[in-house]
Amino acid sequence: MGVIAKNKNQVKLYYNSKNTLGKQTHGYVQSIKRPLLAIDTAKDNITGTQWTEIAEGLNIEIAELIDKSHPDFITEYSNANIKLDKYGWLKVLQENPQLVRRPILLKGNTFHFIETPSAIVKFIDPDSAGLDKPYNKLSSK
Repeated sequence: MGVIAKNKNQVKLYYNSKNTLGKQTHGYVQSIKRPLLAIDTAKDNITGTQWTEIAEGLNIEIAELIDKSHPDFITEYSNANIKLDKYGWLKVLQENPQLVRRPILLKGNTFHFIETPSAIVKFIDPDSAGLDKPYNKLSSK
């Protein structure tokens, strides 16, 4: 059992308000008519246990949550090939939440990295993206 509460009717967005993709994704999600819990990693403290659960939900290692090409990472660690254990990477995330690669969406029990703000539609409202409807040539009349 995880520590992050999950609800099939609620969308959670982990984003950083100090970067453009985070701001745009947050704005996009707010425009969709769904209950939303927005967690701004620039303001809200995410625990190591929560980061671990997020990484497990995305099926990746903790280190893969981090943008190693980010200027702050390069300045702080000066080597993109730095080797840390799980706890070292968790410390990096907790001290530098702006290093998270992308906004992360939680819908129901499923986590998703968000590459572009508009990509969120296929996770939140698949019907509006045409993903729930079978193709029917006759329906285009």
